[in-house]
Amino acid sequence: MTTAGASKVPAKLSRSGLAYAIGAYGLWGVFPLYFLTLEPATPFEVVGYRILFSLVFCAILIAFTKNWKTLLGLLKQRRTMLLLGVASVLIYINWQVFILAVLNNQIVESSLGYFINPIVTVVLGVLVLRERLRPLQWVAVGISFVAVVVLTVSYGTIPWISLTLAISFGFYGLLKKRIGKNVDAISSLTVETMWMTPVAITQLVIVSNLVGLTFIGYGTGHMLLLMSSGVVTAVPLILFGAGTRRLPLTAVGLIQYSTPLFSFLLAVFVLHEPMPTTRWVGFIIIWIALIVLTIDMFRAGNANRIARAAEELAIE
Repeated sequence: MTTAGASKVPAKLSRSGLAYAIGAYGLWGVFPLYFLTLEPATPFEVVGYRILFSLVFCAILIAFTKNWKTLLGLLKQRRTMLLLGVASVLIYINWQVFILAVLNNQIVESSLGYFINPIVTVVLGVLVLRERLRPLQWVAVGISFVAVVVLTVSYGTIPWISLTLAISFGFYGLLKKRIGKNVDAISSLTVETMWMTPVAITQLVIVSNLVGLTFIGYGTGHMLLLMSSGVVTAVPLILFGAGTRRLPLTAVGLIQYSTPLFSFLLAVFVLHEPMPTTRWVGFIIIWIALIVLTIDMFRAGNANRIARAAEELAIE
């Protein structure tokens, strides 16, 4: 939830920060295109290899940066390790549901999940962190509830993919906030993939026995694409970390909407997924909720800056 952490907004936004953040969210936005190239691999095979090769890539990065000491220190922090273990369960659910959606031509519904995510973050702030919602935040939550009802009517069922993605990533973000900024992105992803590795191996063994693995037998190109899943996973996280260190939270909060927007445009106008009128209505209502949330974010940021300025004048 973007709150008063919307600290100082610099007169000029960092160009490198913008480039890093846009690069991260842009890559996440076109993720569906990459995962579609992995067919005929099943969603469970894809996630299995994504976990294993992410761990391999993280190990290479840590070796290259000589950051083993930081990782070993993290492994000794029992509470942080347990929190990262829970985070790994949440991100596993998020990855698996997302790839199931992509490979089953439900990219529109997956993009909806990430549009809903900021609203879920606001609600978690109330339910878990006992934060008080400002009036406009209540309005945004109410509007988004109406949107979910409209979309439920459109789909003929509750949009489980969207809600699962939004809720799992919302809780994942909450846990990462609890862990704090002391754990860097690479060390965190390394530990999370370590936790997930037994699941990945089990998953690949089951897939191998049921339908067979596609890693071998579908050409070198297919093998390299599966192996690159580690790089594809880690690079946006590195860019994201670099961007957030250089930008105010208000800027990051706005740029995050580009990911589901890219996915949505890709699904509708390139992959031609169906968008009946009622579904358009539901999406438009969600976008209105996000606009309300963004306006509140800017108002809160301005109020905080004015309050700080008044304090500084009083001290002087």
